[in-house]
Amino acid sequence: MQSPYRVMIVDDSAVIRGFLARWLKEEGDIEVVASVSNGVYALREFEKCKPEVVILDIEMPEMDGMTALPKLIALDPDVKVIMASTLTLRNANISMQALAKGAADYIPKPESTRHAGDKEAFQRDLISKIKILGANRRRKTGDTAPQTDQSIQAKPSSKVQVKESNGLYRGAAVKLRPHRPGLIPKVLAIGSSTGGPQALFSVFEKLKGRLSLPIFITQHMPATFTAILAEHLAKISGMNCAEAIDGEKVENNRIYLAPGDWHMTVVKDGSEAKIKLNQNPPENYCRPAVDPMLRSLDQVYGGRILTVILTGMGHDGKKGCEQIASSGGYVIAQDEESSVVWGMPGAVATSGLSNAVLPLNNIPAAVENALTGRPS
Repeated sequence: MQSPYRVMIVDDSAVIRGFLARWLKEEGDIEVVASVSNGVYALREFEKCKPEVVILDIEMPEMDGMTALPKLIALDPDVKVIMASTLTLRNANISMQALAKGAADYIPKPESTRHAGDKEAFQRDLISKIKILGANRRRKTGDTAPQTDQSIQAKPSSKVQVKESNGLYRGAAVKLRPHRPGLIPKVLAIGSSTGGPQALFSVFEKLKGRLSLPIFITQHMPATFTAILAEHLAKISGMNCAEAIDGEKVENNRIYLAPGDWHMTVVKDGSEAKIKLNQNPPENYCRPAVDPMLRSLDQVYGGRILTVILTGMGHDGKKGCEQIASSGGYVIAQDEESSVVWGMPGAVATSGLSNAVLPLNNIPAAVENALTGRPS
């Protein structure tokens, strides 16, 4: 029989620990093995309860989350740590630092547990992350995981059902599409979700000083976090990176990041291309979403687009890549082994839409090659 995912809750608020434990205990495939008030107690209990996933608060007495994070990872390098914090600029910045130091993901706490909509969204997102990250850990360690499938986003229900890539895409044949020789892309478009910030940091660190074209990124992330992500990417890439502004002109040597809660698109305005933000309904349960970005870029640049789909839950970006592929653009998908979640890239890779499916470490070189018209 497949055992439930073992979860530790670390938060100094007894109220938060209480409702988290109640929510998780409603899930038959999740077991709360420890619930403690700070990092000191988490370290004491860790070896005894051996959690697979840790929900780690940032601000706590005695030992805060950032201090505890590397110590927990030292005890078990495969443990999946989800940073939980209130939605402030300071905590968003700390969460980005935590991702760079080994945290698997982050989740913003609702401002109030009294607001039903916020509470349900938080519950749904947290349970999705636990199940997907837990399954990812078990896949890599060889442990048996409850049956899930990463290919779609979790939908609201009394008990969250999550699909994970091991069910739909794992083992599915990767189908490569031949590229158009001599194609020189005019723009680079990147889509990512779960595990995306770390993947973006890795890609742009290796491409620092090597890119000069306009770059468009949609990362599934709330508003406060996208502002901080842009700051981190600017430092890592050495490029001008900021949340996109409605109506601004598209220029070379710039990274445009979709702001949280806004779809980012590009429109033609005479001889210029300009950013157009909108709050149309979420696509693939996401706003911002990758698909509207890719559709708009295809309308402006045709086949002169290099698209990279990085790690992420769901299948956002697949329809957009269908349009990019139809126009002759070049598409790179991250491979399963290096992805935190092989949902988004898996959907593209197994549908015959990608020209290359590569480990994360190989993507920067492939981007450089594609931009010179000699894709690998």
